[in-house]
Amino acid sequence: MELQTAGQVSKNYGISTRMLRYYEQVGLIQSLRKEDYAYRVYDESAVSRLRQIVVLRKLRVPVKQIICILNNSDAVEAVEIFRQNISEIDNEITALSTVKGILVRFVEEINEKADVTLKLLGDEAIFDVISSLSFSDNQIKEAKENLSIEGLNQANEELMKLEDKDVRIVYLPPLTIAAASASGEGCEGKAADMISKFTVESGLLKIKPDARSFGFDCPLGASEVGENSYAYEMWVSVPDDMEIPAPLVRREFSGGLYAAHVLRAWDFQDWRRLKEWVNASDKYDNDWGSPRWESPETAYGQGFEETLNFYNFVLKHNSEMNYLQLDLLFPIKEKE
Repeated sequence: MELQTAGQVSKNYGISTRMLRYYEQVGLIQSLRKEDYAYRVYDESAVSRLRQIVVLRKLRVPVKQIICILNNSDAVEAVEIFRQNISEIDNEITALSTVKGILVRFVEEINEKADVTLKLLGDEAIFDVISSLSFSDNQIKEAKENLSIEGLNQANEELMKLEDKDVRIVYLPPLTIAAASASGEGCEGKAADMISKFTVESGLLKIKPDARSFGFDCPLGASEVGENSYAYEMWVSVPDDMEIPAPLVRREFSGGLYAAHVLRAWDFQDWRRLKEWVNASDKYDNDWGSPRWESPETAYGQGFEETLNFYNFVLKHNSEMNYLQLDLLFPIKEKE
């Protein structure tokens, strides 16, 4: 098998290059550097390992548990982890089956009594219906399982779909920004390192402990939402009168409304899912690309990836990847 670049692996397995780097940094896979070659490459062993990771993630196994499974030769521990996950899924199925059983009984009662005024839903009627249910008779029946990759992908997509409860609506106030940008492979890490270095060397968090940090894809002629990054800009909010040293530049952010969702398990397909939620909303319009700051060098009006708990991330955890948690912020506006 020929060596594959990060871009090839990303395309073949439908995961972002950032997720690949994350898996490297937590010790799940290793890349190689070919002599006189600028990009990271992956051998057959790494790609095989990645296939295992992809399947386990789609089975909703957390990354921490995947590390235990793949970095441990003890099969007993793997079995115990799988049993824990099965138990959690059983609890979810039981809860959903209970809700389904009650709804089915409501439908039957309403159809039988032609109760168009829904008097059935009075307090006593509700408890009568619930009391009469035999939940053991309303459990989800086992069906022939589809164990294909296509079936797994469909199940994973359904389970990961965003609902209203998964999205918050937030307002970002106007901010003065110190911005760093980078391009090429690893551009997110390069820009983030510049901002972390500036934050520490300037003593920013002593002056402004509530500083916030944002990053976003920024190539002119920006790529589609959720695609791999080729140019990335990182921000940190600063006092209005603070001097910004080169190569960082000053930006003035005018603020705005955003749909927010915490990135789950480094699955950057959450960007696509958040976009789908916004586009389906009856309250908000997609405002991606509308200018909320000026930037002659890079794209503007993008969505943000905000570093949560930025103060502790930099000062307490030395900007280590294992402690990085991101909020996805999608620009929106209220429907008129």
